[in-house]
Amino acid sequence: MSLPATGLPTKTPLLDTIKEPRDLRKLSRAQLRQVADELRQETIAAVAVTGGHLGAGLGVVELTVALHHVFDTPRDKLIWDVGHQAYPHKIITGRRDRIRTLRQGGGLSGFTKRSESIYDCFGAAHSSTSISAGLGFAVARDQKKETHNVVCVIGDGAMSAGMAYEAMNNAGAINARLIVVLNDNDMSIAPPVGAMSAYLAKLISSRPYRGIRRIAKQLAQLLPRPMENTARRAEEYARGIAMGGTLFEELGFYYVGPIDGHNLDHLLPVLENVRDAQNGPILVHVVTQKGKGYPPAEASADKYHGVVKFNVLTGEQSKSPTKAPSYTKVFAEALIAEAEKDERIIAITAAMPAGTGLDLFAKRFPDRCYDVGIAEQHGVTFAAGLAAEGLKPFATIYSTFLQRAYDQVVHDVAIQSLPVRFAMDRAGLVGADGPTHAGSFDVTYLATLPGFVVMAAADEVELTHMVATAAQIDDRPSAVRYPRGEGWGLARPAAGTPLPIGVGRVMREGTTIALLSLGTRLVECLAAAERLSGYGLSATVADARFAKPLDKDLIRRLAREHEVLITVEEGSVGGFAAHVMQFLAWEGLLDAGLKLRPMILPDRFIDHDSPERMYESAGLDSRAIVATALGALGRPDVAVAGERA
Repeated sequence: MSLPATGLPTKTPLLDTIKEPRDLRKLSRAQLRQVADELRQETIAAVAVTGGHLGAGLGVVELTVALHHVFDTPRDKLIWDVGHQAYPHKIITGRRDRIRTLRQGGGLSGFTKRSESIYDCFGAAHSSTSISAGLGFAVARDQKKETHNVVCVIGDGAMSAGMAYEAMNNAGAINARLIVVLNDNDMSIAPPVGAMSAYLAKLISSRPYRGIRRIAKQLAQLLPRPMENTARRAEEYARGIAMGGTLFEELGFYYVGPIDGHNLDHLLPVLENVRDAQNGPILVHVVTQKGKGYPPAEASADKYHGVVKFNVLTGEQSKSPTKAPSYTKVFAEALIAEAEKDERIIAITAAMPAGTGLDLFAKRFPDRCYDVGIAEQHGVTFAAGLAAEGLKPFATIYSTFLQRAYDQVVHDVAIQSLPVRFAMDRAGLVGADGPTHAGSFDVTYLATLPGFVVMAAADEVELTHMVATAAQIDDRPSAVRYPRGEGWGLARPAAGTPLPIGVGRVMREGTTIALLSLGTRLVECLAAAERLSGYGLSATVADARFAKPLDKDLIRRLAREHEVLITVEEGSVGGFAAHVMQFLAWEGLLDAGLKLRPMILPDRFIDHDSPERMYESAGLDSRAIVATALGALGRPDVAVAGERA
């Protein structure tokens, strides 16, 4: 054993010996504690290099070690909710050598991903899916006459979504053999945790206690019905008073906890007990601390939930040179400006106040900002109720998260023509979070709804005007989409000016080729027009502004006055281009020899990378636009040669 300068012995590193989870099962409890310490440091060191989600992963280090030590993964199925908790899981499931590629192009996903590892049995990046998926795994196991365990780890706010309770209700109703670990990392449910609660959790999860409880229930069934009900309720509520968990018991789960999620002496025996249980769903309630073991993250859980690259010693996060405010901040400031003038404006977020900029709105108008939790369905119908009473709700939800509330958008908003304003942050491709968070479908799924106004901001000035426009639309629902990241550094007005509905703008006049952009690809269209001029081709560039209603006069003019019309959008098939083509077809303009080329996101999910590389992969950068224009004119060889040069 080597001796450092202090003369004290050092421990031989153990994490280096962990190639896969079965290596953990050979270790003693003391060695597991050391592995957890080393795993926490490895997680911090990796995220310092790559950026990503930090706090939640640090909070589940001991739990991760305990689960893989107790359960026979991957035979036993371990399903992580809100997959950004799973960085430590990735490190000890054979991916440590790639952990510093996390969220980088060609590297590991920031979430669980089935194609990445046999230990990721179910992919997760949105929240509250684990119990539903786990129940599917459990029922499939039983149908196939197999015997392995299914364990779901849910936490980091995911229990605020109704889907989790729907799944628990179903699991309880069919008495499925399923283990749910509730990672309570914000103390929202748990009473104080200590030695007594750990002892009680170990006791009630043990086979003898469960056996006695079953015998007592059987005896109670021999009693007259009133006495049976009284006996059952007395036992349940006695446990509820001592342990908590009455809600989960009512849903049909056997509740164990709360226990300290950072104490392996508490975790291991309880997990061993529930592993060996052979009937019914069990919920193990563990209490953890986000950012555990890294003082900067412990002191500021929100700031260190998701981080860019940072200095491990100081905790200081890297700051890239900022040339312009983010679109998120621009939206927040524009909404505040409108709310200053109109007290009917209400802001709604679904557990993302900082991510949507509504933390700024809440500071200015604390009584007019509502965080509904991870409950987009409720948030949309809540907004519909506000609109029905004459208020002006702005449902500010990431494009990809609004997908979860589509029925409410249709049934509660669109059919009733209620003026709910949807502000969709993270529209388009979002970079390191990858396809699970890409706002690829919102134009398609909103513009198809009768009566909707759908806007896409090309820059921060346009976003400011579109917020003002939405605030003035009182007779129907509307939506404005805008991307993640910084604007272009354009000078913005203090408050926006409402735009005429369904009217675009021409940015550059030309004669041969028309480029009609929706959203922030406008800058690439302008760059493409410059490139085309080098081929002796004159191009008009227009900003549609509205996917619905269309600027029909603008589209007619572009179609009639140009040989080629190219639409460019950051969305999927069925979106803006489909509406343009539908209009042109009925106008007969496609019969007049117009060469129409829609440029959209390809029919595949695009893996995480930088946004620039993702758009290059998607064929939506200026080079691809030029190649499309030249190809439409019958000059594809020139396009290839010129663009390669």
